[in-house]
Amino acid sequence: MTTTGHPVTARPVDAEPVPSPGPARRRRRFGPHALRNLLVAAVFLAPALLIFLAFKFIPMVRAVEMSFHEVRPYLGNLWVGLENYRTLLDSDDFLPAVWHTVVLAVGQTGGSMVVGMVLALLLEGGARHLWFIRTAVFLPTVVALAVIAEVWRVLYYPGEAGVVNSLIGWVGLGPSQFFNSADTSLWSVMSVGIWRGAPYDMMIILAGLAGVDRTLYEAAAVDGATIRQRLWHVTFPALRPVFAILFTLAAIRGLRVFTEIYLLTDGGPNGSTEVIMTLMFKLGLDRSELGVASAGSIMLLLATVVLTLAVQLARRRRADRPRKEAPSR
Repeated sequence: MTTTGHPVTARPVDAEPVPSPGPARRRRRFGPHALRNLLVAAVFLAPALLIFLAFKFIPMVRAVEMSFHEVRPYLGNLWVGLENYRTLLDSDDFLPAVWHTVVLAVGQTGGSMVVGMVLALLLEGGARHLWFIRTAVFLPTVVALAVIAEVWRVLYYPGEAGVVNSLIGWVGLGPSQFFNSADTSLWSVMSVGIWRGAPYDMMIILAGLAGVDRTLYEAAAVDGATIRQRLWHVTFPALRPVFAILFTLAAIRGLRVFTEIYLLTDGGPNGSTEVIMTLMFKLGLDRSELGVASAGSIMLLLATVVLTLAVQLARRRRADRPRKEAPSR
């Protein structure tokens, strides 16, 4: 075999492409180990999901169906379309109940957030004795509502010997009837709701305050900002997401208020504390108008969903606003 004098140049061998780890990871993610984890999670979630299905989702679907029927037990339901909704809207008790519900929701939401913010600012810190005070302040949230109702019945005793009447008597105010008067019953119930909801808001605000960057306070103090200015320009802007969550939860809690009204006043006196939930309860169980009561429940559900979506939409718009303004700068 003869060879020429020209040097043989080696051709570069193209390196084989390295396979991306993406498909391999996806294959491992859906492998036997991942399937076993999925089955374990499903086993643990199954009891809770079954309970939610039996006592929440199925009744919700059943309520939607009943809202379009005249419910007649043992006789068969009759399709009436939107007649139940018309009956409810034309009722003399519905609009006052809606107004009382809105007033309670706004008052309890704003009051509990303000009181919770004040408590959080007072109890913020790492001192050892604060854990006991926080626990004591948080107790109204975990105590049963039946116990709370009886305690406030004693405190709001309408006679001169009542605890609250004795306190306001020291400043020259006359004895109040509280739950027994149409003029003060709604505000008395609202105060109980604020007293019970403020500790819950306090704990969430405390968690939010723990995430505020302390260097911002130091920079504001160096610039000569007062305590009020530090709260307004540092603390409150940092707590906007917390306030949005609190507002949503408190507003939903206020719209669905039932137990406090039922235990304290049962909608009286003279319907001065009647709310949507107690009205639906009386329509469904006392008057046996289950279709009309279901229509009211669906309307309350829709109002709650609209409120939640509105808050979430406002949060997203506020979050997207700095991103849109950044390129223009």
